[in-house]
Amino acid sequence: MNVFERKVNRRILDAVCDNEKENWRILTNKEIYAIVKKPTIIETIRLNRLHWFGHVQRMQENRIFRRVLYINLGTTKLRGRPRNRWQDEVREDGRIIGGEGWREKVRNREEWKKLLRTARNWRILHMPME
Repeated sequence: MNVFERKVNRRILDAVCDNEKENWRILTNKEIYAIVKKPTIIETIRLNRLHWFGHVQRMQENRIFRRVLYINLGTTKLRGRPRNRWQDEVREDGRIIGGEGWREKVRNREEWKKLLRTARNWRILHMPME
């Protein structure tokens, strides 16, 4: 859903009559997503990240993208909580959609696409809005 569609949906679904309180109120984002049934931006980012990861994993070992993915820069650690790395996010998303054996499914392109399609359709990567 692009920005224009969101604005149109917000405008069309703008105010509703709340019978319990007998007044008009604006729908929340959570209610709009439930009505429209489109993936949230977080779901879209997670699915695209997994799609790209599968693509890079199936590349040959000598390709630059594949080498950059596993490069270790050896930088010094910052104070405080460690920042999430791209690989950490992919590992977590992969575990959510495919269980423990998700890494083996990456090698088979058709099986990986089927898994991502299932995750998109069943909204497996959906994060409940606060």
